[in-house]
Amino acid sequence: MAGIGPRMAHGGYPGRLPDRPAAAPRVGLAGVSDRNSPGPGPLDLNQLRTFLAVYRTGSFTAAARRLQLSQPTVTAQIRALEERTGRDLFERRARGVAALPHADALAAQLAEPLDRLADVAGAGPDRTPEPVHLAGPAEFLCTVLLGVLAPLAARGVRLRVATGLTEPLLAELRAGHHDLVVATQRPRGRALHAEPLADEEFVLVAAPVWAERLAGRPLPEALEEVPLVAYAEDLPIARRYWRHVFDRRLRARAALTVPDLRGVAAAVTAGAGWTVLPSYLCRAELASGALRLLHQPDDPPINTAYLVQRPGTAVNPHLALVRERLLSAAKSW
Repeated sequence: MAGIGPRMAHGGYPGRLPDRPAAAPRVGLAGVSDRNSPGPGPLDLNQLRTFLAVYRTGSFTAAARRLQLSQPTVTAQIRALEERTGRDLFERRARGVAALPHADALAAQLAEPLDRLADVAGAGPDRTPEPVHLAGPAEFLCTVLLGVLAPLAARGVRLRVATGLTEPLLAELRAGHHDLVVATQRPRGRALHAEPLADEEFVLVAAPVWAERLAGRPLPEALEEVPLVAYAEDLPIARRYWRHVFDRRLRARAALTVPDLRGVAAAVTAGAGWTVLPSYLCRAELASGALRLLHQPDDPPINTAYLVQRPGTAVNPHLALVRERLLSAAKSW
C-alpha cells in the first residue's frame, strides 16, 4: 500500500518524530477548523477525529478501519497534528502504538465534545448504538455468558461474538477488533484494563463405570490404568491439577484429545475415561450422577477469568450495559 514514508505492518509508524525546538507553539483547543493548513492556528477537526480513533484503538490500522480511511491517510493526519501541536503523540510498540503523556491530556479534552458531535452527526441521541463485540473461550461463552446476555437482545442490544485463545484475542482487542474480551489470564502491561470476572474451579471426574472400579483405590496411582481424555496433547489442565493437588508431575498420555472442553465432557460422560474439567462445565452431569467426582481436595486449583477492555473506549451505552450485566451476574457464579 502506497503511503507517506514507511509504515509498520501492525499499524504503527516508524518511530517518534525528531525533537522539536523548545519554541514550537503549543496550540490548544480554543479554535477548531476543517482546514488542513500547516503552522499555528485552529486545529483541524478531521485530524482530531483521527487522533481520537488511534488513541482508542491503539493502532493506525484499526483506526483506519473504524474511520473508513486508508492507513496512509491516518498516518499523514497524525503526523500533521503532531507538527501543528509541536508534540509527539504516539510511540511505536511491537503491537500498534502507545500514547505519550500529551496524547492522554489531549484525549481527555477531546473525548466528550467529539462524542457529542458524533451523536449530532449521527441523528442525535436516538441513533442506534453500534454492536458490542465480545470475545473469549468458546466453552465459557457458550455455556455461561450467552445465557446471561440473551435477555439483552430484546432490549435492542446487538452482540457480535468471537471465540479463541486468550493471547490472540488480547492482541485483537489492542488492534480494535473487539470491545470486550474474557481472558483466562491478566494481560501484561497497562495498555488494557482488566477486572476479575469469575473464578473457575477444576475437578477430577469420570463416568460412574470408572468411578466404581476406582473406589477405595489410592489416587493418583490407580488412574494409570484408566484412559485419559484431554483438551490438548500437552495436557495443560490435567498437568496443572497434578502439580497443585498431588505435588508431582503427571506422567500420562491422552487416549483421546478434543480441542473443545465440551467435547471432552461429552466423551468422559460416555465412558471414555477420566479428565479434569472446570466445574461450570459439568455441574449438571455431577448433579444428575452422569459424572462422578474422583477426588475432593481441600484446596482445588482455581483459575481467574478477567473482563478486559481498552482504556478510553468510545462511549456506547450498550457496551456499558453488557459489561455491567456480566459483572453483576458473576457475583452469583
